[in-house]
Amino acid sequence: MIHWRRGTVTTIRSTRPGYTEVEADIDQALPGTTITSIKAVAYTEAVGHPQVGGTVLLNVSALAKRLGTGGFGLVVALPDALPADPAEGPGHLVKDRYSPLQTMVLGVDDQESEHHETLAREESLGGMPVLVADLHSALPAIIAGIRTVNPELRIAYVLSDGAALPASFSQAAAGLKDAGWLHGSISTGQSWGADLEAVTIHTGLLAARHVLGADIAIVAQGPGNLGTGTKYGYSGLVTGEHLNAAALLGGTPIGVLRMSNADARGRHFGVSHHSLTSLAEIARPGMTIPVPDFSTLAEADRAEMETDPSVVAEVAAAQLPMLHMHEQVSVSLEGLWSGLKSSPVGLSTMGRKLPADAAAFLAAAAAGRLAAEI
Repeated sequence: MIHWRRGTVTTIRSTRPGYTEVEADIDQALPGTTITSIKAVAYTEAVGHPQVGGTVLLNVSALAKRLGTGGFGLVVALPDALPADPAEGPGHLVKDRYSPLQTMVLGVDDQESEHHETLAREESLGGMPVLVADLHSALPAIIAGIRTVNPELRIAYVLSDGAALPASFSQAAAGLKDAGWLHGSISTGQSWGADLEAVTIHTGLLAARHVLGADIAIVAQGPGNLGTGTKYGYSGLVTGEHLNAAALLGGTPIGVLRMSNADARGRHFGVSHHSLTSLAEIARPGMTIPVPDFSTLAEADRAEMETDPSVVAEVAAAQLPMLHMHEQVSVSLEGLWSGLKSSPVGLSTMGRKLPADAAAFLAAAAAGRLAAEI
């Protein structure tokens, strides 16, 4: 079910490679509202570059349902300004397959790729740490933690297809790369638009190691986590499978705990049930689980937080025996708060900024610190 509208671009709000955000007046109000002006996203590699005054065909389904996830209009076409055909060249990987906007890319593992021989030959990550996170918001926090140990380490982001499929939707990934914090990115599965394309998480990880020369890889879905309030009905469940992939390939799989000291939903307070389910039931035994030691926080750092994150320590201590099959490693938080504050991109998870939900970001940074030490 898709809600369609035709619109006219009134403002170009922002632009970055592969992504333009516009404001557009639409020809019919959103259902049950008087709203006739909306924000919309154009993925320029797919639809071209919208211009002020130009006509756009829009998918407004998420706005019609008043969703936070996907809460933009999406430019499906510029009917009066279709982009030119791409230049002839190699590549036959089809992503977003059989949707109206399926796109064809050159995969790093494609037979036509200069890296095909490497991907056909290499089957091991050689012990490379692979951090696997549930939420996209963990990405900059993990890297902040890595950089407190060694800012020279080369970090690759492997984008799964659990949430936003176009890599360019991630403002965080773009900002981290611009700042030199992220060496490169690889879109896997149905996701597309990163520096490299791969068919699976497995070839994405091998490309991170053997093509990008990464010291550490971070696997996470894009923005727009999907959950249903059921035990198994959430897009982050596959983190367990991604840890299994890292183990299969001879990497060092590290499960990033999703934690919160501010989520009003009991199932996410302390260690989220999403982490507990994927790690206890999906991941093989023997993964490495960094556990933040909140007793090591400096008092001056605590003073900058809206709530002391150590309020979750007792709750987490009661939850973590569920993960007895994994190696749990206590990680000091000393110096991580300043590392997080130095992030070149904003830190926000489920609408909460760094001071409001410090546990979420400290847990991710602790995982990054442990990976860097490994």
